[in-house]
Amino acid sequence: MRVLIMPQFWLRVLIVVAGLTGLLIGDHRIVYYTCQSNLITLGYFGAVLYWMVCRGTTGPAAPRLRGAVTLWIVITGLISHFMLQNGANPLPGLAAADPASRVANWSMFLVHYAVPLLVLADWVAFGPRRVSPWRDLGLWILFPLAYGATSVLRAVLFPTVNVRYPYFFLDPTSHGYDWVAGQFVRLAVIFAALGAALLAVDRLAARIARHPEDPAVVHNPEPSTGAPAKIAPTP
Repeated sequence: MRVLIMPQFWLRVLIVVAGLTGLLIGDHRIVYYTCQSNLITLGYFGAVLYWMVCRGTTGPAAPRLRGAVTLWIVITGLISHFMLQNGANPLPGLAAADPASRVANWSMFLVHYAVPLLVLADWVAFGPRRVSPWRDLGLWILFPLAYGATSVLRAVLFPTVNVRYPYFFLDPTSHGYDWVAGQFVRLAVIFAALGAALLAVDRLAARIARHPEDPAVVHNPEPSTGAPAKIAPTP
Protein backbone atom coordinates (compact mmCIF):
# COMPACT_ATOMS: atom_id res chain seq x y z
CA MET A 1 0.00 0.00 0.00
CA ARG A 2 1.44 3.33 -1.13
CA VAL A 3 0.54 5.20 2.07
CA LEU A 4 2.96 3.00 4.05
CA ILE A 5 5.95 4.56 2.30
CA MET A 6 4.85 8.17 2.71
CA PRO A 7 6.71 10.45 5.18
CA GLN A 8 3.41 11.54 6.75
CA PHE A 9 2.74 7.97 7.83
CA TRP A 10 6.13 7.38 9.42
CA LEU A 11 6.25 10.74 11.20
CA ARG A 12 2.89 9.92 12.77
CA VAL A 13 4.15 6.46 13.71
CA LEU A 14 7.03 8.19 15.54
CA ILE A 15 4.55 10.43 17.37
CA VAL A 16 2.57 7.42 18.61
CA VAL A 17 5.66 5.40 19.54
CA ALA A 18 7.25 8.31 21.41
CA GLY A 19 4.07 9.13 23.31
CA LEU A 20 3.29 5.53 24.20
CA THR A 21 6.86 4.83 25.31
CA GLY A 22 7.07 8.00 27.37
CA LEU A 23 3.83 7.29 29.19
CA LEU A 24 4.59 3.62 29.84
CA ILE A 25 8.14 3.91 31.19
CA GLY A 26 7.42 6.81 33.56
CA ASP A 27 5.18 7.62 36.49
CA HIS A 28 2.49 9.78 34.94
CA ARG A 29 -0.79 10.62 36.64
CA ILE A 30 -3.94 11.69 34.87
CA VAL A 31 -4.20 14.73 37.14
CA TYR A 32 -1.32 16.35 35.22
CA TYR A 33 -1.89 18.29 32.02
CA THR A 34 1.16 16.56 30.52
CA CYS A 35 -0.48 13.16 30.86
CA GLN A 36 -3.83 14.34 29.53
CA SER A 37 -2.41 16.16 26.51
CA ASN A 38 -0.19 13.20 25.61
CA LEU A 39 -3.10 10.76 25.89
CA ILE A 40 -5.18 12.99 23.61
CA THR A 41 -2.30 13.22 21.13
CA LEU A 42 -1.72 9.48 21.26
CA GLY A 43 -5.40 8.76 20.71
CA TYR A 44 -5.73 11.25 17.87
CA PHE A 45 -2.67 10.17 15.89
CA GLY A 46 -3.39 6.51 16.55
CA ALA A 47 -6.81 7.07 14.95
CA VAL A 48 -5.16 9.00 12.10
CA LEU A 49 -2.84 6.08 11.34
CA TYR A 50 -5.80 3.69 11.29
CA TRP A 51 -7.67 6.07 8.99
CA MET A 52 -4.68 6.40 6.65
CA VAL A 53 -4.24 2.64 6.31
CA CYS A 54 -7.96 1.93 5.87
CA ARG A 55 -8.54 4.74 3.37
CA GLY A 56 -5.14 4.62 1.64
CA THR A 57 -4.72 8.38 2.11
CA THR A 58 -2.14 10.67 3.66
CA GLY A 59 -4.84 13.06 4.85
CA PRO A 60 -5.65 12.83 8.57
CA ALA A 61 -9.03 12.02 10.01
CA ALA A 62 -10.88 14.95 11.61
CA PRO A 63 -8.39 17.48 10.16
CA ARG A 64 -10.04 20.39 11.96
CA LEU A 65 -9.22 18.76 15.31
CA ARG A 66 -5.56 18.46 14.33
CA GLY A 67 -4.84 22.13 15.02
CA ALA A 68 -6.28 21.91 18.53
CA VAL A 69 -4.27 18.78 19.34
CA THR A 70 -1.13 20.47 18.03
CA LEU A 71 -1.66 23.52 20.21
CA TRP A 72 -2.42 21.45 23.32
CA ILE A 73 0.74 19.35 23.07
CA VAL A 74 2.94 22.34 22.16
CA ILE A 75 1.66 24.03 25.33
CA THR A 76 2.89 20.97 27.25
CA GLY A 77 6.39 21.38 25.88
CA LEU A 78 6.62 25.13 26.40
CA ILE A 79 5.22 25.16 29.93
CA SER A 80 7.50 22.32 30.94
CA HIS A 81 10.62 23.90 29.50
CA PHE A 82 10.14 27.53 30.46
CA MET A 83 7.91 27.49 33.56
CA LEU A 84 8.77 24.21 35.25
CA GLN A 85 12.38 23.60 34.16
CA ASN A 86 13.34 27.29 33.87
CA GLY A 87 14.84 26.68 30.44
CA ALA A 88 17.31 24.05 31.64
CA ASN A 89 18.85 21.73 29.04
CA PRO A 90 17.16 18.30 29.35
CA LEU A 91 19.78 16.38 27.39
CA PRO A 92 22.35 15.72 30.17
CA GLY A 93 19.70 13.90 32.19
CA LEU A 94 19.28 11.34 29.41
CA ALA A 95 22.73 9.95 30.28
CA ALA A 96 22.31 9.92 34.06
CA ALA A 97 24.46 7.33 35.86
CA ASP A 98 21.57 5.95 37.90
CA PRO A 99 19.43 3.64 35.68
CA ALA A 100 16.17 4.60 37.40
CA SER A 101 16.89 8.30 36.99
CA ARG A 102 17.88 7.75 33.38
CA VAL A 103 14.60 5.99 32.56
CA ALA A 104 12.59 8.69 34.35
CA ASN A 105 14.46 11.41 32.46
CA TRP A 106 13.85 9.67 29.14
CA SER A 107 10.16 9.41 29.97
CA MET A 108 9.95 13.12 30.73
CA PHE A 109 11.95 13.98 27.62
CA LEU A 110 9.64 11.97 25.37
CA VAL A 111 6.38 13.45 26.68
CA HIS A 112 7.66 17.02 27.18
CA TYR A 113 9.96 17.45 24.18
CA ALA A 114 9.89 14.66 21.61
CA VAL A 115 6.12 14.40 21.16
CA PRO A 116 5.49 18.19 21.01
CA LEU A 117 8.31 18.69 18.49
CA LEU A 118 7.18 15.79 16.30
CA VAL A 119 3.57 17.01 16.30
CA LEU A 120 4.72 20.54 15.48
CA ALA A 121 6.82 19.16 12.62
CA ASP A 122 3.76 17.34 11.29
CA TRP A 123 1.75 20.59 11.39
CA VAL A 124 4.44 22.59 9.59
CA ALA A 125 5.36 19.99 6.98
CA PHE A 126 2.06 18.42 5.97
CA GLY A 127 -1.47 19.41 5.08
CA PRO A 128 -4.31 19.67 4.61
CA ARG A 129 -4.06 23.45 4.77
CA ARG A 130 -6.54 26.13 5.77
CA VAL A 131 -8.95 23.61 7.28
CA SER A 132 -9.33 25.46 10.58
CA PRO A 133 -10.79 28.99 10.40
CA TRP A 134 -9.52 31.74 12.69
CA ARG A 135 -12.64 31.46 14.82
CA ASP A 136 -11.46 28.02 15.96
CA LEU A 137 -8.78 29.74 18.01
CA GLY A 138 -11.24 30.49 20.81
CA LEU A 139 -12.24 26.84 20.95
CA TRP A 140 -8.63 25.64 20.95
CA ILE A 141 -7.73 27.42 24.17
CA LEU A 142 -10.78 26.19 26.06
CA PHE A 143 -9.26 22.84 27.02
CA PRO A 144 -6.07 24.10 28.73
CA LEU A 145 -8.02 26.84 30.51
CA ALA A 146 -10.73 24.39 31.56
CA TYR A 147 -8.01 22.06 32.85
CA GLY A 148 -6.68 24.82 35.08
CA ALA A 149 -10.13 25.83 36.33
CA THR A 150 -11.16 22.27 37.16
CA SER A 151 -7.84 21.67 38.91
CA VAL A 152 -8.45 24.63 41.22
CA LEU A 153 -12.07 23.56 41.79
CA ARG A 154 -10.92 20.03 42.59
CA ALA A 155 -8.52 21.39 45.22
CA VAL A 156 -11.33 23.43 46.81
CA LEU A 157 -13.83 20.58 46.88
CA PHE A 158 -11.36 17.88 47.92
CA PRO A 159 -8.68 19.57 50.04
CA THR A 160 -7.14 16.27 51.21
CA VAL A 161 -6.67 14.79 47.73
CA ASN A 162 -3.19 13.74 46.62
CA VAL A 163 -1.42 16.26 44.38
CA ARG A 164 -3.84 18.98 45.37
CA TYR A 165 -2.32 21.56 43.02
CA PRO A 166 -0.60 19.89 40.03
CA TYR A 167 1.30 23.06 39.10
CA PHE A 168 2.60 25.99 41.13
CA PHE A 169 0.70 28.59 39.08
CA LEU A 170 -2.58 26.99 40.18
CA ASP A 171 -1.73 27.18 43.88
CA PRO A 172 -3.24 30.17 45.74
CA THR A 173 -1.64 29.26 49.07
CA SER A 174 1.12 31.86 48.95
CA HIS A 175 -0.31 34.59 46.71
CA GLY A 176 -4.09 34.17 46.84
CA TYR A 177 -6.74 33.55 44.21
CA ASP A 178 -6.25 36.97 42.63
CA TRP A 179 -2.73 35.91 41.70
CA VAL A 180 -4.02 32.63 40.26
CA ALA A 181 -6.62 34.54 38.24
CA GLY A 182 -3.82 36.71 36.90
CA GLN A 183 -1.93 33.58 35.85
CA PHE A 184 -5.02 32.41 33.98
CA VAL A 185 -5.24 35.68 32.07
CA ARG A 186 -1.53 35.59 31.28
CA LEU A 187 -1.71 31.99 30.06
CA ALA A 188 -4.84 32.67 28.02
CA VAL A 189 -3.01 35.42 26.13
CA ILE A 190 0.01 33.17 25.57
CA PHE A 191 -2.14 30.27 24.40
CA ALA A 192 -4.06 32.53 22.01
CA ALA A 193 -0.80 33.89 20.60
CA LEU A 194 0.54 30.36 20.09
CA GLY A 195 -2.66 29.29 18.37
CA ALA A 196 -2.56 32.35 16.13
CA ALA A 197 1.06 31.53 15.24
CA LEU A 198 0.06 27.99 14.26
CA LEU A 199 -2.76 29.29 12.06
CA ALA A 200 -0.41 31.83 10.49
CA VAL A 201 2.16 29.12 9.72
CA ASP A 202 -0.59 27.00 8.18
CA ARG A 203 -1.67 29.82 5.88
CA LEU A 204 1.89 30.73 4.95
CA ALA A 205 2.59 27.11 4.04
CA ALA A 206 -0.56 27.09 1.90
CA ARG A 207 0.63 30.17 0.00
CA ILE A 208 4.11 28.71 -0.51
CA ALA A 209 2.60 25.49 -1.85
CA ARG A 210 0.54 27.42 -4.41
CA HIS A 211 3.38 29.58 -5.73
CA PRO A 212 4.98 29.28 -8.20
CA GLU A 213 4.19 25.67 -9.07
CA ASP A 214 0.41 26.17 -9.25
CA PRO A 215 -0.53 25.80 -12.96
CA ALA A 216 -3.13 28.52 -12.52
CA VAL A 217 -0.41 31.14 -12.21
CA VAL A 218 1.92 29.91 -14.99
CA HIS A 219 1.85 32.27 -17.96
CA ASN A 220 2.85 31.70 -21.58
CA PRO A 221 3.57 35.08 -23.19
CA GLU A 222 3.72 35.46 -26.99
CA PRO A 223 5.99 38.49 -27.56
CA SER A 224 6.22 38.03 -31.30
CA THR A 225 2.54 38.85 -31.89
CA GLY A 226 2.00 41.17 -29.00
CA ALA A 227 -0.83 38.95 -27.79
CA PRO A 228 -1.63 38.98 -24.08
CA ALA A 229 -0.28 36.27 -21.88
CA LYS A 230 -2.28 33.07 -21.78
CA ILE A 231 -3.07 31.13 -18.69
CA ALA A 232 -2.10 27.50 -18.99
CA PRO A 233 -5.06 25.18 -18.64
CA THR A 234 -5.38 23.29 -15.41
CA PRO A 235 -4.80 19.58 -16.03
